[in-house]
Amino acid sequence: MGQSGSVIGLLEAREWHEMLRVENTLSALERNGFDVRYYPTAEEAVAGVLGMVPEGAAVGLGGSVTLREMGLVDALEARGVELADHWKAGQRGASKEEVMEIRRAHLNSDVFITGTNAVTETGELVNIDGTGQRVAAMIFGPGRVVVVAGVNKITGDLEEGLWRASNVAAPMNARRLHPGTPCAETGECEDCVAPGRICSVTTIIHRRPRQTPFTVVLVGERLGY
Repeated sequence: MGQSGSVIGLLEAREWHEMLRVENTLSALERNGFDVRYYPTAEEAVAGVLGMVPEGAAVGLGGSVTLREMGLVDALEARGVELADHWKAGQRGASKEEVMEIRRAHLNSDVFITGTNAVTETGELVNIDGTGQRVAAMIFGPGRVVVVAGVNKITGDLEEGLWRASNVAAPMNARRLHPGTPCAETGECEDCVAPGRICSVTTIIHRRPRQTPFTVVLVGERLGY
C-alpha cells in the first residue's frame, strides 16, 4: 500500500507540474494576443479544431507530424472540406509543380492548420523550415491560423525554444525526410550545407500578427516531434 501510494504521489506531482507549465504558457500566449484553447486529449482536440473549420472551407495543412498523429487529417478528409495537403500529394506521386501549387494555396486558405516546433512559457512560437511556406502562412495570408501542439513542445523560454527547434525537431524531421543530412546521424544541429538541409528559415512569432485571427491549441499529450 505504501509503495502504491508513493507511485500515485509521483504521478500526481508530475501532472501538477505539467499543468502549471500549460497554464503559464496559455496565459503568456493570451497576453501576446493569441486565442488559446486547451484539450486534455488528442481526441478532444480534433473535435475542437473541427469546430473552427466552417463548412466548405478551403483548408491548408502545414507539414506536421502532430496533425497526422492525432488523426486530424483523416477527420478533415471525412468532413469533405477542400484540403490542400502537399504531403499526401507527394505520396501519391504528384509532380513538383503540382506540389508547389498546393504549397502556394496555403497562403490563400480560409483556415491554415499546422504544428509548431516549440511554444514557450513566455508566449512565443518558434519554427524552422526548409521551404518556408509553412512559416509564411503562419504569419500572413490565410483567413485564420490554427496551431496545434502537444505538451512536449513547451519550453521554458525563447532560448530553449530555439534550441529545441534546431536540436530536437529538426534532426527527427531530417531523419524522416533527408537522412543524408549530418543531424539525421548525430541527432543535433551541425549547421550544415547539405543539399537536404531543412533549416533554411527560422521564425519567432512574438505576438499575434495584427491582421491574422490566430488560435493556439495545446493538447495534454505528447504529439509530433
